[in-house]
Amino acid sequence: MHDDLTALLGRTISEGKTKRIIEKKDDLTRVILLAKDDITAGDGAKHDVIPDKGRIATQTACNVFRLLKDCKIPVAFDAQGGPDWFIAPKCQMLPYEVVTRREAHGSFLKRAPHLAKGQLFPRLIVEFFLKTKDRRWQQHELTCDDPYMIWDEAAATISLYHPAKPFATQQPFLVMAESEVFSQPGESELFVEMSRRARQTFLVLEKAWQLLGRKLVDMKVEFGIDPSGHLLLADVIDNDSWRVLEDGAYIDKQIYRDGGELSDVVRSYQLVERLTARFGLPQQRVILWAGSPKDDLNGLAEAVERLSEGQIPTVAMACSVHKEPVRSLLELARLTQEVPDCVVLACIGMSNGAGPTLSAATSVPVITLPAQYESFPDDVWSSLRTPSNVPVMTVLNPTNAVLAALGILALHNPQLHACLRSAIEERSTNVVVLEN
Repeated sequence: MHDDLTALLGRTISEGKTKRIIEKKDDLTRVILLAKDDITAGDGAKHDVIPDKGRIATQTACNVFRLLKDCKIPVAFDAQGGPDWFIAPKCQMLPYEVVTRREAHGSFLKRAPHLAKGQLFPRLIVEFFLKTKDRRWQQHELTCDDPYMIWDEAAATISLYHPAKPFATQQPFLVMAESEVFSQPGESELFVEMSRRARQTFLVLEKAWQLLGRKLVDMKVEFGIDPSGHLLLADVIDNDSWRVLEDGAYIDKQIYRDGGELSDVVRSYQLVERLTARFGLPQQRVILWAGSPKDDLNGLAEAVERLSEGQIPTVAMACSVHKEPVRSLLELARLTQEVPDCVVLACIGMSNGAGPTLSAATSVPVITLPAQYESFPDDVWSSLRTPSNVPVMTVLNPTNAVLAALGILALHNPQLHACLRSAIEERSTNVVVLEN
């Protein structure tokens, strides 16, 4: 342990199988999360020490938290302090593991044995598990640790189930009043918010992994309350926290759970560390193109601001492609060179051929919005019936045009993907097909 870290360490608040949480001596509102080289499975029944795992886990967690912080997700992370530790706000942890699932893997298959491994859920499934120790919760003896829990808001009860037995054939082994579990003021109200943030976090990381050619299928997170009373995503998110697939094979802790060689575990953890170091947000924008300075683009700019939740900036350009074709193409080249990851949204009045002309002169997507379509419907034909190599897209509804532009940008943007996908998730339904 380095002297610079030792000087910061206060009392140890807690110590688990894979990390220590220690008060920061010069600021008691902060803690140091110091990772160990241990790896465990089966609630500690399986245990090994992997040299350098603490550093790998810390680097992976910091890579993830930096991305989430950039995406404006409230996380308990200030800064990485050293190879195997980082500084975070001191949180009073809530006793829940919150699991988000895009596919059926692990214990979910044991609770739903009629499903095939990898069953896709168009709507993310969020589950809560009560964190317990030594099969006890307060005065209650439990049949297992970390039981699957269901909160019945109407009845003000919490029911506990065995997490690895078919759900359809078991009754809760314990039903408690919610007051026996909730310890924070208004904690019941936090359940909805924890579920929402778990979904948002998953969607961000889902896209981040997709951009690297891998697939995130499920993930576990925990939450805490900071000294100011704010709910934060806390603890760590590292390669022990999720299942990630590469060409159909796990590259996470599941390798260890399944009895894989430690050398394979190490290689996968090192790979994940390198990949998560590439997590980040792109520089993007929407170019709003008008044919005249008199055209009002404020409505479109406001729609981009609202629908992207302020993530995507806009730049306005007023130039008639008919009257100033040379200037138009020079300005288009300049704007797309400044920020290549962009979409042109052409809101054109009488110069209704401007959108197709712009699309023929650039490789970035161009969406044209015939501004006077309702008063002169024939204008739309110049944007629909175009020559070859003029790949303009035409959308009549302004809001849909903005959503189309944002959807294109979201293909490379984890934060924007989460923003747009959240609304789709709300109206999605999981259709479960039983095996024959």
